[in-house]
Amino acid sequence: MAVPKVSILVPTYNYARYLPEAIESILEQDFQNFELLISDDCSTDNSAKVIATYAAKDNRIRFQIHSTNLGMVQNWNWCLSQSRGEYIKYLFGDDKLADRQALTKLTMLMETHPSVMLAASARNIIDDNSKVVDVWNHLGSYELHQGIKIIAHCWGKNVSNLIGEPSAVMFRKRDATRGFDITYRQLVDLEMWFHLLEKGDFAYTTEALCCFRRHEQQQTKVNDNNKLSERETLRLFNDYSHRPYLRPLLHNQLYEIRKHLKKTRWADMDMIHRERDMSTLVGKFPYGAYWLRRKITQPFLNLLRSIKKRINQLKSSIKKRKTSFT
Repeated sequence: MAVPKVSILVPTYNYARYLPEAIESILEQDFQNFELLISDDCSTDNSAKVIATYAAKDNRIRFQIHSTNLGMVQNWNWCLSQSRGEYIKYLFGDDKLADRQALTKLTMLMETHPSVMLAASARNIIDDNSKVVDVWNHLGSYELHQGIKIIAHCWGKNVSNLIGEPSAVMFRKRDATRGFDITYRQLVDLEMWFHLLEKGDFAYTTEALCCFRRHEQQQTKVNDNNKLSERETLRLFNDYSHRPYLRPLLHNQLYEIRKHLKKTRWADMDMIHRERDMSTLVGKFPYGAYWLRRKITQPFLNLLRSIKKRINQLKSSIKKRKTSFT
């Protein structure tokens, strides 16, 4: 068989209800040079029958029904290890592509910009019945970004995944040979995006090219209930805090947390725990140097902003007067 341009990887577990939508959204793509690899993680529902039915109709579909449960992240990595394409496009079994040109557009982003390690799109948020209930477009307009700037942007928003879930992105297989870090469970995708973006650039389109489904059975909901995200946020802080491009943000975040706690008279227990953990990461003396530098430079920065604001007001006033004369 010829090597496909794109490997579409569908890790799934007990998503027989949603799989037809996911698979059909792939088969309807105008970009046809792909393989579809479906990895069922020992589902207990009718998933195997659904998958086999579609595979019998299209020879681009390969599938594996695992006899034992691998676990979510291990299943992602199994898919990646078995893929043959140059580009990797995940689509979870409960999600679907939102545009017939989704593969074309994401592939074009990668092909146009060889420096891009990761391409992503806005995504439609759909409910259990596939109704669009929201659109997530956390990164604004279409742009080509330096990878570490996107990491810093996510970091500055309390280590939020502004990039998107695996269903929303595309990357090259050669850049992801390490695989997803199996020691993470909730922020595993964001950690992988950081890993990729440290190597190069990021491309983004505001077009919603995929649909991300929110429902009670998904693993994210289970992890949220166990407060796993809070613990892994600290872990990601720990793993990346030594990066020079993130150090200033870490200091600034600790400053803002302490400012918040001072206003609330240290009554916010979640913030107290975060302040304690970040203080350990930053260290007493490095933060003291940051605090002193901030106290010295901040009045001058405030003055500069005030001057710029005044200049802009004068320019606006002069422009209005010229307009009134004409």
